[in-house]
Amino acid sequence: MTDLPDLRKLRVLRELSERGTVSAAAQALHLTPQAVSQQISALGRELGVPLTEPSGRRLRLTGAARIVLRHADAVFTQVEQMRAELAAHRSGERGEVAVAGFSTTLSALILPAVARLRETRPLLRTSLAEVDPPESFSLLRRGETDVVISADTTRPSPGAPSEERPSAGLPDGRTDGPPDERTDGRTDGRTARTSDGRTDGRFHRVALCDDPFDIALPAGHRLLDSERLLLADLADETWIFATTGLCHDIGVAACTAAGFTPRASHAIGDWDATLAAVRLGLGVALVPRLAKPVPRPEVTIRAFSERAPSRTVFAAVREGSQTSPEIAAVLDELRTAARAAVVG
Repeated sequence: MTDLPDLRKLRVLRELSERGTVSAAAQALHLTPQAVSQQISALGRELGVPLTEPSGRRLRLTGAARIVLRHADAVFTQVEQMRAELAAHRSGERGEVAVAGFSTTLSALILPAVARLRETRPLLRTSLAEVDPPESFSLLRRGETDVVISADTTRPSPGAPSEERPSAGLPDGRTDGPPDERTDGRTDGRTARTSDGRTDGRFHRVALCDDPFDIALPAGHRLLDSERLLLADLADETWIFATTGLCHDIGVAACTAAGFTPRASHAIGDWDATLAAVRLGLGVALVPRLAKPVPRPEVTIRAFSERAPSRTVFAAVREGSQTSPEIAAVLDELRTAARAAVVG
């Protein structure tokens, strides 16, 4: 081996490790399964070692592949740092940054940040995409977006101290697809990282804000005028939860921590529709403060007297890219937007 390995082929190997199957890696990279196999084989020839081997009806990454993958993250971090330094070498005014986030952060954080950037950095182009995690991290890893906004759970027991901090919630890998295409388990240790993003060297995380959940109550509810409102006071209510996902999990976990199992009769993924259901008396609902759904005259949204269930909203970029002037400017404006959203 005389030449450095092709970065594109390294990305294919990393995607195979992350996705677990040739077909899943091909779909993520917009390639055919045959092209993925060819790239992996070609990389093995370039490096002078086999990177996959059969294991029954499955494919398994070799020990050599694990070595390559262990160093690949450092390689890609160095590439990001090089790009950041080159960007700093330029004027710092031009450039393009792609930002992805889930719907609530798009309206509450990303759009205000982009609007501000149009005033302060008119030559910096930004593109936006509404993408839910964990797919947003797949886009980030593949270089198809530059900044992602995500959230993780803060699941305190009622009255938990404010110093308690959540884990970072960056995604881990998963294995799916037909058995004859699976790699043999978590073969390299990279895709089995914990959900704590601080252990994931591929991403740099920037905390933006904590987003507490308030309770939406219909007109005439018995607790509307109560001086002190606790989550446990709602144990006998019918609940409207978000559809499966982070907000649903936070709601169920918070109720469990408060000492009861919620009676959930409805699952609605849109916050405005959730308030419409509350207005009709179909139940009560936990609503994240950043969502800011359209106010309804027959619905009251109240904060809890105890520490509320909450999620932590954060931005993540590829490790090494955070020093790029363009990305640093976007992160600064996201922090500003988050402070304004929390105060508001």
